[in-house]
Amino acid sequence: MKIHWNHPFHLVDFSPWPLTGAISTFLMVSGLVKWFHQYNMNLFLLGMLITLMTMYQWWRDISREGTFQGHHTLTVVNGLKWGMILFIISEVFFFISFFWSFFHSSLSPAIELGMNWPPMGVTPFNPFQIPLLNTVVLLTSGISITWAHHSLMENNYSQTINSLLITIILGIYFTMLQAYEYVEASFSIADSIYGASFFMMTGFHGIHVLIGTTFIIVCLLRHKNFHFSSSHHFGFEAAAWYWHFVDVVWLFLYVSIYWWGN
Repeated sequence: MKIHWNHPFHLVDFSPWPLTGAISTFLMVSGLVKWFHQYNMNLFLLGMLITLMTMYQWWRDISREGTFQGHHTLTVVNGLKWGMILFIISEVFFFISFFWSFFHSSLSPAIELGMNWPPMGVTPFNPFQIPLLNTVVLLTSGISITWAHHSLMENNYSQTINSLLITIILGIYFTMLQAYEYVEASFSIADSIYGASFFMMTGFHGIHVLIGTTFIIVCLLRHKNFHFSSSHHFGFEAAAWYWHFVDVVWLFLYVSIYWWGN
């Protein structure tokens, strides 16, 4: 017997994925501790594998609910939009805490730092080399994701695919450049507050770039399977919002750490 609801809300079915996600995250964190202390990655890799399986199946279920089962009504989509907005705001404050720490230490260097910024013995990066290239790459990816959005709104299937591919390639290129920069760095995360601030801020931003790239790859796969239309594509909009947030955070990182903090 089919149940007909007389309201526009989505009453979510029972799902095992929150439980498996919590278990896999616990295994990953425990595996990190084991890796750091016992140099054994087995538990961490197991947690990572379960996390990836959970992500795939959870995203599959949400895509099915929104695309084929019609659960994502206008009211539900409006709630999802507010949820994404609040999530991005929480991420903004997450980075504000790191910027606060950076400016607290750089504007008034302590006596332990020799009252210098950057501290003695730390050779910072030239802001007009790889950091500037990374800035151009990320800003270009912001243009391409906007191009993809406009193409999707105009029901231009091929241009949406092309612009999403360009965005993904630029995101991967950014990550490769940042990894090269880390390998070539003359200081480490253990080199005073400068090293700690630099690697924490750029490292967490790099993780957000990886998450955003994965987000856009999922959107590309969904678009190729005709999950999106010009009037029903919030999954893509959420990815675009997230990517623009990553762009803006990088601009602040570049100006404050690489250029001004140099």
